[in-house]
Amino acid sequence: MSKLLVFGHQNPDTDAITSAISYAFLLRQLGEDAEAVALGTPNEETQYALNYFKKEAPRVIGDVSQETNSVALVDHNEVQQSATGVEKVEVEFVVDHHRIANFQTANPLFYRAEPVGCTNTILYKMYKEYGVEVPKDIAGLMVSAIVSDTLLFKSPTCTQQDIEAATDLANIAEIDVNVYGLEMLKAGTNLGDKSEAELIDLDAKSFPMGGANLRIAQVNVVDPEELLARREALEESMRAANSENGYDTFVFVITNILTSVSTVLVVGDYKDKVAQAFNSSYTDGLLTLPGVVSRKKQVVPPLTVAFEG
Repeated sequence: MSKLLVFGHQNPDTDAITSAISYAFLLRQLGEDAEAVALGTPNEETQYALNYFKKEAPRVIGDVSQETNSVALVDHNEVQQSATGVEKVEVEFVVDHHRIANFQTANPLFYRAEPVGCTNTILYKMYKEYGVEVPKDIAGLMVSAIVSDTLLFKSPTCTQQDIEAATDLANIAEIDVNVYGLEMLKAGTNLGDKSEAELIDLDAKSFPMGGANLRIAQVNVVDPEELLARREALEESMRAANSENGYDTFVFVITNILTSVSTVLVVGDYKDKVAQAFNSSYTDGLLTLPGVVSRKKQVVPPLTVAFEG
């Protein structure tokens, strides 16, 4: 039997990388020959967490069907967000906290999905259910993911379960979650050395909606003006991405983690419909969305309603 590969989505964020690590460890304790892998290299925020807790990043894979015949998906389920070749292998496990779309299997599988702020919150519950102790370094990575996905508990996706899991995991990891969390989030906002093409692809996902193909990217910053000074080049990169990949519209969300305000650049055929989805209008070609910090809960749902309703 080939090794079970565990991985998160393309353009992996902190939850995608660390949930692969934490779930692979749990599966090994339960008798599976599991290995955490990734569909991309860690971003600055994730690398900060890996360095802090002295863990190596998972190796990056390409076509998963060339590596194994069985996989576990974490932090995603949609095929277009997954590995190349995933349709050719058997998905045996899924642990996720997103919507379910474009997903089917030939055989029964283990599927765990809960409406919480972070996949690692679910995984922490599973550790407790199976009676498996969370190692200190993995606890640190798990709490890092919860901090990342909930923006240090400020996101509307954050639940009491996330807060309780983060508190427990921070105690195991022996960190002050607020002090550590803010430093980690700040590490993820160091974007000055990224090209425009890299910036729009750092944390980007594709979403088919009502016959349209939307690409939605998000970056967290402490000073949006640094990126907006590069607006012309960013929009040119978005247009190029649309043309090269068949996206109908590219939505680039710049989220200020200090003020919880998002500024949105939109390029493509459905620019007006995007504004209508948020009951907003463009000012100098930009959408300003106070209180919008979560792509999963505050960006994708209204767009889905606008395009499919």
